[in-house]
Amino acid sequence: MKKYIAKRVAFSLFSILVVLLTVMTLVFSLIERSVIFQTDDTWNKRSLNDRTYYEYSQYQKYGYVEMANFTGFLSQKYSEKLGPNYTEDPSFIADRAAIQSSSWSSNASVKEFISKYEDEGYEIIRLDPITYKDGKSKPGGTGYLLAVRERSSFARLADYLKGLIKVETINDVTDPALTDRYVRWEKDPYSGLFARVGSGTTHKYQLYFDNRFPFIHQNKIRLNLGVSYTRYRGQEITGVITQPVGDLKPVRTQFPSKVGTDEYVETAIDFHQLTYNYSELTQAEKENYPDRYTVAGYRRSGLSMLENSFVIGLVATIMAYLFGLPLGILVARKKDSWIDKLGMGAIIFFMAVPSLAYIFLFAAVGTRLFGLPYKFATASIKILAYILPTISLAIPQTLSLMKWMRRYMIDQMNSDYVKFARAEGLSEREIFSSHISRNAVIPIVHGIPASILGCLTGAIITERVYSVPGVGNLLTTAINGHDNGIIIACTLFYTSLSVISLILGDLLMAKVDPRISFESKAGR
Repeated sequence: MKKYIAKRVAFSLFSILVVLLTVMTLVFSLIERSVIFQTDDTWNKRSLNDRTYYEYSQYQKYGYVEMANFTGFLSQKYSEKLGPNYTEDPSFIADRAAIQSSSWSSNASVKEFISKYEDEGYEIIRLDPITYKDGKSKPGGTGYLLAVRERSSFARLADYLKGLIKVETINDVTDPALTDRYVRWEKDPYSGLFARVGSGTTHKYQLYFDNRFPFIHQNKIRLNLGVSYTRYRGQEITGVITQPVGDLKPVRTQFPSKVGTDEYVETAIDFHQLTYNYSELTQAEKENYPDRYTVAGYRRSGLSMLENSFVIGLVATIMAYLFGLPLGILVARKKDSWIDKLGMGAIIFFMAVPSLAYIFLFAAVGTRLFGLPYKFATASIKILAYILPTISLAIPQTLSLMKWMRRYMIDQMNSDYVKFARAEGLSEREIFSSHISRNAVIPIVHGIPASILGCLTGAIITERVYSVPGVGNLLTTAINGHDNGIIIACTLFYTSLSVISLILGDLLMAKVDPRISFESKAGR
C-alpha cells in the first residue's frame, strides 16, 4: 500500500508540473501579450516613450520579461558608493541626464550598463527622446535605456513553485527604520482572547480568534497562489477566493491607538488583517495606529468564492446521490418497463442537450413559475439565490448516477452468483438489496472523492449563467480579462484537486471491495 501511494503521489506531482508548464507556455508565449492593456487606464493616458516604458515595466511585473532600467542601475551604483545622499552628487546627476542627450552612447556609465547586461544575455533597448521618420525629427518623449530578457516557462515555473508556500518571519519588512522586531503573545482587544502578534512580519496578527468559521485563523504560513494584476489589481489570489464577497459589514469597534478609551467607531476595517505601510503616514493614521501597521482589509458579509462554490456543489452532490442511486436501482429492477423507458428518456435528453440550454431552461422555469432570483446579486433573500444553481447542478448529476447505477445493476443481474442465489430460493428483493446493489455500487464509490473535492472548483458554466461569485466564475472572468495570475492559480487548484480525488478514489475502492489490493504480492 505504501509503495503504491508513493508511486501515485510521485506521478501526480509530475502530472501537475507538466500541466502547469503547458498552461504557462500557452498563456505567456502563444497569446498576444498586449491584451493585458485592454482595460488599463494608465496605459491609455500615456504616449510615446512613456507608454513603451510602461509596457515593458508591466511585462516585467506580469512575468513576461526580466528588465533593468539605466536609472535604477545608476541608483544602485551610486548608493553603494556614496550612501543615501547619492542623488545630490554631481556625477550621478550628470550620468542620469546623459541618457537624454544625443551623445548618450559615449557616457562611461552607459557603456558599463550595456556591457554588464549584454554579457548576461539581455537585449539593450534605447528609447530615444527624438524619433526620426522620413528624414524628419519628431519628439519621442523621455529617453530611456533598458535591458530586456525574455523569461522561459521553466524559469516561471521554478519561481512560482519556490514562492508557493510563504512563511512569515520578523525580517519580512524591509524598512531599515523598523528596529523593534518580535513575535509574541498579547491580549487581543478585538476578541478578548490572546493572539500571536508580530513586528517585522508581513501581517501584524500571526494567529488570532474571531467569530467567523473556522474561528481560528493564522497568517504565519500561507499558500501563495500568486497575484491578480488585471481583475483584482495587486491582490493575492488566495485572499481573493477565501475572503467574503458580500457587502461591507461595519461593526462598533476601536482603532488600535484608541483601545482602552471611550472612543468607538462604526467601521468595516478588519484590524486582524493589518499589514505594514511603507508610505508616509497620514495624520489620521498617526493618531489611530501605534505603529506602521495601518494597511487593512475589510469585513464583508456572506460567503467567500470558495465557500459559495463548495456549498452549491456539495448540496447538489448530496441530492444527486440521495436520488440518483435509488432511481438507478429502481429502473434496473423495472428493466424494459415504462419506468425504465421514462428514466432512459430523461438520461438521453440531458446527454443530448447542451448544458447551457437546460441551465437556461431551469432559469426560465424557476424565475417565471416560482419567482426565484435569476442573478445572484439581485436576490433580496440570499438563500434563495442558491436554489437555481444547485438544481441546475444536481439534476444532471442525478441522471448520470442513475445511468451508471442502472448499467452496473444490469451487468450484475447476469452474474453467476445471482443465479445461485435464485436457486437457493432467495427473493428478488433480497437478491437486489443484499447482492446486486452492493456489488454494483463499488465502481461508483471511486467517484465520491472527486464529486466532493470537485465542489471546491465550482461549476464554470452554471456560475457564469447565474453570476455566482464562486471559483468557477472566477476562471471565466480571468480569461476574459487576461488575468494570467488567476489562470495559473486556477490551473494549479483544479489539477491538484483532480489528482487527489483519484488517489482517494482508489483507496476508497480498496476499502469497500476486499478483492482489490495494492500490495505487489496480492493474489499469490
